[in-house]
Amino acid sequence: MINRYPLWKSLMVVIVLLVGALYALPNLYGDDPALQVSPAHRNATVDASTEAHVANALSVAGVTVDSAELGRDSLLLRFADTDIQLKAYETVRDLLGRDYTVALNLAPAAPQWLLDLGALPMYLGLDLRGGVHFLMQVDMEEAIQAAYDRYDSDLRTLLRENKLRYIRIEVEGERLALSFREVAVRDQAAELIHAQYRDLLLESSEAEVNGYHQLYLSMGENELRETKKFALQQNITTLRNRV
Repeated sequence: MINRYPLWKSLMVVIVLLVGALYALPNLYGDDPALQVSPAHRNATVDASTEAHVANALSVAGVTVDSAELGRDSLLLRFADTDIQLKAYETVRDLLGRDYTVALNLAPAAPQWLLDLGALPMYLGLDLRGGVHFLMQVDMEEAIQAAYDRYDSDLRTLLRENKLRYIRIEVEGERLALSFREVAVRDQAAELIHAQYRDLLLESSEAEVNGYHQLYLSMGENELRETKKFALQQNITTLRNRV
């Protein structure tokens, strides 16, 4: 059979196929379960001392690290499987606290020379991968704080509608503090709030605070549990809508 195409075209096809095969190679190596550690704010740094600190904590916890790669302001830890990865995640997160971001990751297992060439594995969607390990955290402290902020707004409206004068309503940690000039008005407000919000715990201060009579409100166990449950459901719903 006579080749009807010029030699340069045949060579071009061969070169394209070889380059395509080269850049497809990382898909044969797959990914390693990994943790990515990075600073959460400018005052935190990731350096050799951070790596040693993390390595010591993981060793004490009985977690085996396959490899550690210290980069610019980041640390990548590789593990044998996802079970070890999740255990390492809990250990490192508890160790470093809020100053650092500890993220679950998948790191290409291809040789470094392939990665240096810019050859990366093809990242498949959830349908093609057949599922994914996912860990979601909800900031429960923030959810509780948001609930108290809502109560703050609702109580102001309730007291104004019932013409009960208050001096101020403040969020103090995990409770609300209401200040009144008169004891009688405070007690009327307590009765009204108790009738409207059965799940709130009320406590009146016997002594004056800065010359005012105080009423303290906090959420009971049932209300706290429902608030956390609602926050979790909201995040799950948001996640489902985005997937």
